[in-house]
Amino acid sequence: MYQQMIFVNLPVNDLDASKKFYTELGYTLNAQFSDEKAASVVISDTIFAMLLTKPFYATFTDKEIVDATKASQVLLCLSAESREKVDELVDKAVAAGGTANDDVQDQGFMYGRSFNDLDGHGWEVMWMDPAVVEG
Repeated sequence: MYQQMIFVNLPVNDLDASKKFYTELGYTLNAQFSDEKAASVVISDTIFAMLLTKPFYATFTDKEIVDATKASQVLLCLSAESREKVDELVDKAVAAGGTANDDVQDQGFMYGRSFNDLDGHGWEVMWMDPAVVEG
């Protein structure tokens, strides 16, 4: 059965620093789709972050590339298998040089935190009680 995939393209200031950041979160790089202009970060079997140098990213759009530390264009959200895994990923991001946002969301059945990567791209990490999701 076909599984749809997502490739999130992110402009980065320092490709090597960004690769190091994402691998410190526990993700791997796909060398087949990485070079001096881009790196493919494997988040899951169906989710990939494509880290693109800003000049290379600019070849895909005529629009201005926003400074993600000053403006928000998109907010990315990843699911986690438990509350502890939410904390683990955000804590890894902070240890790797990212910044945690102070907006812990705890509604009992749903728990989330968020962080910004080295370039200011916002990532939410969210857990939801499977019993609530199932019905």
